[in-house]
Amino acid sequence: MSDYKNGDTASWDSAQVRRSQAGQSGGGRRPPQQRRRRRINPILYILCVLVASAILAGVGWLLASDLFAFSREIPSTQDITIEVTAEDDMGSIADKLQNAGLIKYKWFFRLFAAVTGASDDVGIGTYTLNTDMDYHALIAGMHSSSGNLSAETVTVTIPEGYTVRQTIALLAEKGVNTEEALTEAAQTGDFDYDFIDNDSEDLSRLEGFLFPDTYEFYVGHNPEDALDRLLRNFVSRMDEDRMAQVEASDYSLREIITIASLIEEETDGTDRANIASVIYNRLNNTSGGTAGYLNIDATIQYVLPEGEIVSEEDYQTVDSPYNTYLNKGLPPGPIANPGMESIMAALNPNSTNYYYYALGDDGVHHFFSSYSEHQAFLNS
Repeated sequence: MSDYKNGDTASWDSAQVRRSQAGQSGGGRRPPQQRRRRRINPILYILCVLVASAILAGVGWLLASDLFAFSREIPSTQDITIEVTAEDDMGSIADKLQNAGLIKYKWFFRLFAAVTGASDDVGIGTYTLNTDMDYHALIAGMHSSSGNLSAETVTVTIPEGYTVRQTIALLAEKGVNTEEALTEAAQTGDFDYDFIDNDSEDLSRLEGFLFPDTYEFYVGHNPEDALDRLLRNFVSRMDEDRMAQVEASDYSLREIITIASLIEEETDGTDRANIASVIYNRLNNTSGGTAGYLNIDATIQYVLPEGEIVSEEDYQTVDSPYNTYLNKGLPPGPIANPGMESIMAALNPNSTNYYYYALGDDGVHHFFSSYSEHQAFLNS
C-alpha cells in the first residue's frame, strides 16, 4: 500500500463513500408511484348535464320568446308610440323599446340589430308599434323612406298659430324639402285620418291639424311623410280623455279645432279660456249679444292676401264664408294650427256672460257683458 498516490486515495475514498451512502439509503431510488384516477359518479355526471341543458334551453326559450314576440306583458291590442330622434342610436332605441314593454332584453335586441344591420333601416320619426311585433317587425315599423340614423337632419320649431302655408314655407326654408313639393303633398297626399278630406285638393283640408311643435326631419325628407309627422303628433296629443271631451260636447272634432284656432289667433297669451267663453256665448245666443255672429277679425285676415291688414270696410265687403261679420256661426274650418293650450281652452271654456273684449293700452284684453260697456272702454 506504500505505492499508491495521494490523489488516487482521495478519489477512491469519495467514490466509495457515495456508493456506501447510496446502499445505506435503501439500495437506489424508488420507482414513481402512479396516481389513482377518481371515478366520476355517472349519475352525478348525467344530472349535471341535464341541469346545464335545462338552463341553456330555458335561456334559449326566453330569448326566442322575446325575439319572436311569443310573450309580452302588455296586451297586443294596445298601440304604443315610439319617437326616434337624430340623437338616438340602436342602444337608446333599445332602451325606449324596453321601457315601452315592446322588448325584454335590450342587449339581445342590440345584438340582433348589429347582426342584421338595422341601423341602416331605422330612421327618425314617430312610429306606432304594438306587442305583437317581433324584432324584424319592430325594425320594419321604424323604417323611414327618407333616410337612416346617419343621414343629415334639421330641427324645425313650428310656432302655434301658423297656417298651413306658413308651415310649408318654414319647412322649405329649413331644407326639409322644396315649397313646391310640400305644397303638392299637402294638396294631393293620401292621409289616413277621418278628419282629413282626401277628396279635396285644397290646402285648407290640413288646416288646424298640423300640430305646432319642435321636429327633426331629414334634409330632403319625403314631403308627404314630413306633413304626416305633424298630423300623427296631433292624433297622439288628442288622447282618449280629450277625445271623450270632444264627444261629450255639442261639437265635432273639426269644430272644436276651429274654435281653438280662433282662440289661438285672438288671445293675448293669458286669456284663452275667457276668449273661448266669448265665442261660445256668441254662438249659443242668437237672439242677444251679437245675434249669432262671431265678428272676429282673424277670420277675415285668413282670406286676405298676405301683407294686407283687416279694415272696418272689410267687415262688409269681403265676400267669403270666413267673414264672420257677414255669416253667422263658425267659419268653414280652422284658420290656423292651434297649440294644446288653445285646444284645452276650447274644451274647457270659462263660464262667463262676456260677449265683447278689447285690447287695452296695457297689452291685455278687457272683457265686457254689454256692447255699451265695450264702447265706453274704447272711447275712454
